[in-house]
Amino acid sequence: MASARMHDSGSGEPRLRVAYQGVSGAYSEAAAQKAYPNSEAVPCDQFETAFEAVEGCTVDRAVLPIENSLGGSIHRNYDLLLRHRLHIVGEINYAVRHCLLANRGVKVEQLKRVLSHPQALAQCEYTLTRFGLVREAVDDTAGAAKYVALSKLEDTGAVASSAAAAIYDLDILAEDIQDDSDNVTRFLMLGREAITPDTDRPFKTSIVFSLEEGPGVLYKALQIFAKEQINLTKIESRPWRRSSLRSPGDNANGLQKCFHYMFYVDFEASMASDNAQNALKALDELATSLRVLGSYPADTTII
Repeated sequence: MASARMHDSGSGEPRLRVAYQGVSGAYSEAAAQKAYPNSEAVPCDQFETAFEAVEGCTVDRAVLPIENSLGGSIHRNYDLLLRHRLHIVGEINYAVRHCLLANRGVKVEQLKRVLSHPQALAQCEYTLTRFGLVREAVDDTAGAAKYVALSKLEDTGAVASSAAAAIYDLDILAEDIQDDSDNVTRFLMLGREAITPDTDRPFKTSIVFSLEEGPGVLYKALQIFAKEQINLTKIESRPWRRSSLRSPGDNANGLQKCFHYMFYVDFEASMASDNAQNALKALDELATSLRVLGSYPADTTII
């Protein structure tokens, strides 16, 4: 398998190539640079493109959002974690500060609509409503800024970062327009190979599992972690199998169970610890499937 192409950093050391979703000026680009300083950030138009770039060895890592403190989970990336065989090798917490941007000389009063990613629009709902702006969703925040600039729109603004304003030569009409100042996005760092966990610093472990249907089964699964004194930081259920599933209790009218759920769990423990090993051994006996997505250093900072 070909190795990822890396550029020389100028110091003789090759630069990591790190994929992110969006265009230059995206929050994901800033998170990638925080995760891997002095790396070469590689833009991808879709989340899946970033996964495929790592798998195909055209980049070394990907840094992708998984949840936001205001908008909740990025469900697409939970699904892609299951469909692809990459490993979580780290996490980054990034404080998001949204700005209302417009072309040079355009005033807030001239704007009729605003473009941005759906999550960004939701995070700024109060301010955008106060300005009386119609919201239109696009693929990413920096892409919205780029489109407004290239199209020279005078009635349309964008919600994006101050970095995007500088890159696309836009005015910042309002800063920090998110509804809550504690607006943090958690990003996952993904690689082809798992890292070796240890116990010398705080670690997180992410897993995904499925269970048989039945009363109290999920309770039994979560009780395993309580018994081992392991704190859960996240639990997310996502429907899986596309085909309908017939359950033993289906009635004669052919009522079918159309959803089978996978459970994603993050917990505060390293795979190198005895309590994590004990918990996963017990869960493996209960679950119908179990996969460790990664055991990685926890990010205790917010930038």
